[in-house]
Amino acid sequence: MISTDKAREFCPIPKELDHKRMPDHIAVIMDGNGRWAKAKGLPRTIGHTAGVESLKTTLHLCSNWGIGALTVYAFSTENWSRPCEEVNFLMTLFESVLQRELTNLKLEEVKINFLGDLDPLPTALKELIIESIESTASNKGIHFNVCTNYGGRRELVRVAQKLAERSVRGELDPLLIDENVFASELFTASEVDPDLLIRTSGEKRISNFLLWQLAYAEIHVTDVLWPDFDAVALTQALLDYQSRRRRFGGV
Repeated sequence: MISTDKAREFCPIPKELDHKRMPDHIAVIMDGNGRWAKAKGLPRTIGHTAGVESLKTTLHLCSNWGIGALTVYAFSTENWSRPCEEVNFLMTLFESVLQRELTNLKLEEVKINFLGDLDPLPTALKELIIESIESTASNKGIHFNVCTNYGGRRELVRVAQKLAERSVRGELDPLLIDENVFASELFTASEVDPDLLIRTSGEKRISNFLLWQLAYAEIHVTDVLWPDFDAVALTQALLDYQSRRRRFGGV
């Protein structure tokens, strides 16, 4: 685990990476906190806390290396089914970390956004989320998107409902609905689609994450558990990405 001070040190792009071929947008499924803790004989909560340090390091590295956006899967719509104690811990952790880190996010020009259905979240956390979004809205640095109470299928249903409502009101001709119109109602409407999806812990599925947006993303799966994800692991993911020839359905 990297300390806060270490995570914020400037780290130049590794020489083995082509700085001209870096992805514009990286998405990450941060998996393995619980297994990391179990392997060390620790409570799952310690794994989540360690995972926060990896997230801070990854955000800082992406910012240093010129990556325009980082979108992470922090809490899915399915995560509510976890034990109540763990869910409550995660909500408290989200709030405490955001409160502690908001000043630094502002100083580093990070523009933060939260994607998902935020209504069920605790009131204090929602208020802090609104404050963080509003206070960093004009920042010019990396876009940091935190998917919280997010589900890909639910997002697509939400878009369909919004477009149907507009059509019923006579504001939108259904025949004019194309991919661009549909994408304009997504949570990520202001972002380019991810170029690279990283999933830690070796699992080979996208778990209801950014189902529309990941249509042409390159996928990198690593056996590294999220609390152990560091500059070396990120470099390997980027080397894998740069080794691909992106054809987008062509030849």
